[in-house]
Amino acid sequence: MESEFPDRGRGVSQGHDPLTDWLRQEPFGRTVLRRGDAVTGRIVRIDRQGILVDIGSKSEGLVPPHEAQDLLQHGVKLAVGQEVLCLVVRPEDSEGQVILSLRRGLVEQAWQQLEKAAGTGEVLEGQVVEAVRGGVVVTVAGLRGFVPASQLISGRTGAELRDLVGKTLPLKVLDINRRRNRLILSERLGQQARRLQQQAELVRSVRPGEVRTGRVTGISDFGAFVDLGGVEGLAHISELSWDRVEHPSKVVKIGEEVQVYVLAVDPQAKRIALSLKRVQPEPWATVAERYRVGQLVRASITRLASFGAFARVEPGVEGLVHLSELSDRPVKHPKEVVKEGDVVTLKVISVDPERRRLGLSLRQAREELAPGG
Repeated sequence: MESEFPDRGRGVSQGHDPLTDWLRQEPFGRTVLRRGDAVTGRIVRIDRQGILVDIGSKSEGLVPPHEAQDLLQHGVKLAVGQEVLCLVVRPEDSEGQVILSLRRGLVEQAWQQLEKAAGTGEVLEGQVVEAVRGGVVVTVAGLRGFVPASQLISGRTGAELRDLVGKTLPLKVLDINRRRNRLILSERLGQQARRLQQQAELVRSVRPGEVRTGRVTGISDFGAFVDLGGVEGLAHISELSWDRVEHPSKVVKIGEEVQVYVLAVDPQAKRIALSLKRVQPEPWATVAERYRVGQLVRASITRLASFGAFARVEPGVEGLVHLSELSDRPVKHPKEVVKEGDVVTLKVISVDPERRRLGLSLRQAREELAPGG
């Protein structure tokens, strides 16, 4: 015949005995309370007799009037219907009522919150209440903790520590031990985590296609870094100007305020691609309005190739002087006629904005400018 008691040989783990749990059950599934148990209940009454809490037991639990008054005087917000955590002080008084401590419940809740924060890395707010040797004492979630001077952003000492009293700091838990009532926190890590959170929020708020104002914070060979107010984006060298850029330092300076166009955003990598040139009109879009076939223009020779020479007529717009259009005599290489940096007068012989091509002629320009031409 099987025993009506639970099998003690199964499902037993350290600190948990199924038989003990079964024995503690009252009829209809109610649990026999013990001193020190944490119970969750709902406030059903607040008056001079204390705070009455429904904890699902055979009778409501009572937070004594002296503790209730002390909590209310210290600004603890309580209301009928509010769910609260309490600790059992006496499972049953002379009248059969469970005596509870809401203050101890709040402490228990605070420890639970801080232990969870230690595991997740959550940033907490703590107020400095005292400056002591080697650091400051803070209150976090109603508990007192210690922030060593080495974990303060400024590394303050002496009188500087006293200046922090009354201020609120962002903190992360460094070490927590409830049994030893030990709570060590770090403002340095809290500030660092807060900054990362703000950066992540800012990155999520940036949208491709937006135009934003930023400040140049760094220049490298491949582009310029622009601070958008807490997070940096990169404008690649190819996105700095419609014109050819030898080096980013030729276009922007550190500390300069610039307008940038947001090309792309990668929230996970916290990367933002920016463009300075796209804030300005694309020169080729309106090139046909400024240049026509037969027009003479001043241009600068930028590059030489075996088939001709490239000439810049304005920033962002280059045309080609084909080998056959360099001179009225046979030319094997453009260097026989021009060199990079030369400023010459050229004649426009073709305009193709869609293909971004501008045909130019040095030979025809010289013929037209020649006496009697």
